[in-house]
Amino acid sequence: MKSIRNIAIIAHVDHGKTTLVDKILKQCKLFKEHEEVGELIMDSNELERERGITIFSKNVSVNYKDVKINIIDTPGHADFGGEVERVLNMADGVLLLVDAFEGPMPQTRFVLQKALQMGLKAIVVINKVDKPNCTPDETHEAVFDLFFKLNASEEQLHFPVVYGSSKQGWFSADWKKPGTDITPLLDTIISYFPAAPENPGTPQLMITSIDYSSYTGKIAVGRLLRGALKSNMPVSVMRRNGKIDKSRIKALYTFEGLGRKEVQEVRAGDICAVFGIEKFEIGDTIADFENPEGLAPIAIDEPTMNMLFTINNSPFFGKEGKFVTSRHVRERLFLETEKNLALRVEETSSPDSLLVYGRGILHLSILIETMRREGYELQVGQPKVIMKEINGVQCEPYETLTIDAPAESASKAIDIVTQHKGDLLAIEPKGDYQHLEFNIPSRGLVGLRNQMLTATAGEAIIAHRFREYEPFKGNIPGRNAGVLVAMEKGMATAYALDKLQDRGKFFVEPGENVYAGQIIGEHIRPDDIVVNVVKAKQLTNMRASGSDEAVKLAPKIKFSLEEALEYIQEDEYVEVTPISIRMRKIILDENVRKRNEKVESKVI
Repeated sequence: MKSIRNIAIIAHVDHGKTTLVDKILKQCKLFKEHEEVGELIMDSNELERERGITIFSKNVSVNYKDVKINIIDTPGHADFGGEVERVLNMADGVLLLVDAFEGPMPQTRFVLQKALQMGLKAIVVINKVDKPNCTPDETHEAVFDLFFKLNASEEQLHFPVVYGSSKQGWFSADWKKPGTDITPLLDTIISYFPAAPENPGTPQLMITSIDYSSYTGKIAVGRLLRGALKSNMPVSVMRRNGKIDKSRIKALYTFEGLGRKEVQEVRAGDICAVFGIEKFEIGDTIADFENPEGLAPIAIDEPTMNMLFTINNSPFFGKEGKFVTSRHVRERLFLETEKNLALRVEETSSPDSLLVYGRGILHLSILIETMRREGYELQVGQPKVIMKEINGVQCEPYETLTIDAPAESASKAIDIVTQHKGDLLAIEPKGDYQHLEFNIPSRGLVGLRNQMLTATAGEAIIAHRFREYEPFKGNIPGRNAGVLVAMEKGMATAYALDKLQDRGKFFVEPGENVYAGQIIGEHIRPDDIVVNVVKAKQLTNMRASGSDEAVKLAPKIKFSLEEALEYIQEDEYVEVTPISIRMRKIILDENVRKRNEKVESKVI
């Protein structure tokens, strides 16, 4: 039995975590068979590669000096908190990877706080020391301050530091003396982190993630805390709801390199995949058949936001997607709750729609984006925060918002956040930037990013994490412009768009099909207006000089999924298909909309 080290890697987006793992695989000669895969092996999901963020935790295992090192990738974003807690449950220690220029970032802080609370020790890896203008020594001090602020214990504060460049493939104890490879980092991991304890006794394995195989179905993945598991062994599954199911292990796998290897036995301390158990969820315990003992299930942060998911009932439904019925959408959402712990799905009064609860707009938009890529068509409503009553007071979720903005636009940034009911907590210089920290209601984050990036010419770095529930802070001004709504179905023409250019900005271009009730642009005034963009020029046999000059149109505004979700109001939907993202009024008929508005105004 080899000595085992289970380590989780914590890093902010783009600080070099995925590149580091690639280099570890190469160093340990596990890359030869995978060389055609290219770089960024850990971010295997298409969405992760596009956005440059880790969403799903993955396991990789290497052998170095007769020690098995299980490396667990952690998501960096607070919205994937459910994923983070499960990952840290499997680790004996963490590698904190920090950019030598940017220093520790807010999202790193979120995961590090969880790790320190669980009593895990950390090795600090200061990466990208080859960058011009980097300050490794100052970064080291900033990391120490962060550990201190997060109430690290005396032992946790005595962390070893390794400097280097994962891109160039070297690490050393002194950043001024570059090494030749990454062995100093691997040696530090082996000497500093304790070996995974081989606890004797009856088996106990907490299921921390679920894998799917089209051949074998659901596979339970977790770390064996105690005892041993054998292939074909009968076991009990202690469910979170208190039930105990009897089952049998058909096959056992351990992780090797990027793949899995079938084994006959797994001992305590190792991370393994168990196949053959039929009914289980994340947080269940696989235990002894005769005398089962359960483990305390993982406590997950509560969802802070919900969104209405409904079938696509627009005039263009079924043209672009494979899965369009409410049964398809319902099955897919309930399947997601099995492996996405921070997600909750509730029935509504309508059979065609469901209420989905998540950790934030990013968390929910990644789910929607994944579904549209799988061929689903659906519509989603405006994101809403979840209110709670605490001691008779109406409370809402608040977040800590940090913005690094260029010094010249810091005042604009403060002004925007203040309008969104944010309170400035701290301001400090950080090179050419100002580091701003706010306490802001989660509602105030909706639509904030677009405004902030516009005001700072795209240079602001924005991050936020859930803080706590605090008393409701009153109304927050929403979108201050009205929208242009299409009058009829058809193809948008350059002639019509040209004539309407003084009314606002457009989200469609000539040749694009639209339908009545679709939002096709932003009005320059606060009210909505219905316009005809399919009107063609009347042809006559008369010619007038100068009347046929080329039409000059401003380019259309393109929305990403998150931007569309932040843009819509309560009476609007985002229609999502594998090809298009459109915005529309919930009630497409203009006359019905007007009638409803009259009724509402009378009620008020």
